[in-house]
Amino acid sequence: MTDTIDANEHKALDPQLIRHYAEEFNADRANLVAANAAVSSGVLAAATDYKGARSLPRDFSIELKQGSITNQRRSGRCWMFAALNTLRYEVMHRWNLDDFEFSETYLFFWDALEKSNTYLENVLATIDEPTDSRIFQEINYGPADDGGWWQMFAALVNKYGLVPKSAYPESANSKDSDAFKQYLNSKLREFAADLRDRHAKGTPMEQLRAVKNDDMATVYRICAISLGEPPERFDFLARVDDDAKKDDKNGDAKDAKEADNAPKSGKDERKQIRDFGITPVEFYRKYVPVDVNDLVTLCNVPMASRPFNKRYRIRFTANVAEAGDMEFVNVPLDVFRKAAVDQIAAGHPIWFACDCMQFSLRGAGYFDRDTVRVDQLFGTDFTFDKAQGLEYGDSPSNHAMTLTGVNLGEDGKPNRWKVENSWGKDNGEDGYYVASDAWFDRYVTEIIIRKEYLDEATRSLLATEPVELEPWEPLTKRSR
Repeated sequence: MTDTIDANEHKALDPQLIRHYAEEFNADRANLVAANAAVSSGVLAAATDYKGARSLPRDFSIELKQGSITNQRRSGRCWMFAALNTLRYEVMHRWNLDDFEFSETYLFFWDALEKSNTYLENVLATIDEPTDSRIFQEINYGPADDGGWWQMFAALVNKYGLVPKSAYPESANSKDSDAFKQYLNSKLREFAADLRDRHAKGTPMEQLRAVKNDDMATVYRICAISLGEPPERFDFLARVDDDAKKDDKNGDAKDAKEADNAPKSGKDERKQIRDFGITPVEFYRKYVPVDVNDLVTLCNVPMASRPFNKRYRIRFTANVAEAGDMEFVNVPLDVFRKAAVDQIAAGHPIWFACDCMQFSLRGAGYFDRDTVRVDQLFGTDFTFDKAQGLEYGDSPSNHAMTLTGVNLGEDGKPNRWKVENSWGKDNGEDGYYVASDAWFDRYVTEIIIRKEYLDEATRSLLATEPVELEPWEPLTKRSR
């Protein structure tokens, strides 16, 4: 026992060392100034470098005109918002609408239901695993949590279509999902325990799946009570933007002047787009000029254990069971960046995933290491590169947003990016952020690219057999 105590004393934090640390701290004037600023204003405000901010003006050589800023509130639906923001841009410009927003809650309902079904199917697939096995713990961590990837979005759209926000508006539990998901997850884990207990008593698999199907009736009830039932059919009305008249090349200046001088009734005379009793799948196919299956997830994960120019699949990551697990193509940074620039230059926004907490100013709207100088504030360098940040879990993807612009320098290379967020217009500058190119390179791990903007070598990877990864192996994480 004495030997153990003596050994542990060598591990202890020595009080004399603490006094030495304090003396060194107080002897440096910079530490005292930094402490005053950080304690009074917070770390990020104290670390903000005005020179860094001024080096990132909010103008962009390529900029896409988007609709009103959206707000995911207190929910982990960023991946849905970012995906729908890319699609609504295409809808607005295809149909010449002044603004438009899809219902995020509609997909949120179906995602909760599908994740619940997939969780219980994964429980059946691992029915003989002990509950403390790594794979079961991964499956059981958040059965129907909010987070997701682009491919989860695509799976939902393929199966359930889309609806405008007016057809299925927000609810208290979509805007703040914690309580809804807490009790849904608790019930799902109870169902898992019941299925495993029945299996231990010899119940055959076909009967277990019948029990699971009965359990899903409770899941549907919880979702419907929390969010309301989604529409099977709805009426759609939209008005074409008046700007269409300005682009009418058949008219002349005299006609335009006479139209301007005509008596005004106050009635909205814009052309209407109307549809009655349309289904969500019909709406998607008729009004959305994008096939969600024509987009590919590119990753830039420069880890030796995840070689570039390979296709990867992560086990147990599906939300819609029959749609399959999430797949990614890992490419070098130059390929990654070029695909992003080419797609924006062609007039299409980009869904992307990143670590939004690193070197970011939520209120001011900056993503940039030269603006958030925590290295200067704390007097220490932060030296992890992208590979180390991912391998050690320091900077995994945690948030999805939309790229809607890029500024190209004299050399034709990007030096800053325009970012549309889903945190409301009171964050950033009217809801938009600016990211430096260095920040993009370091903290953006996923982009969703149309196949037409992939180079031939990358496109050919889509036909290769994917390398299968376990769900805990670092590559990318769900965005929330």
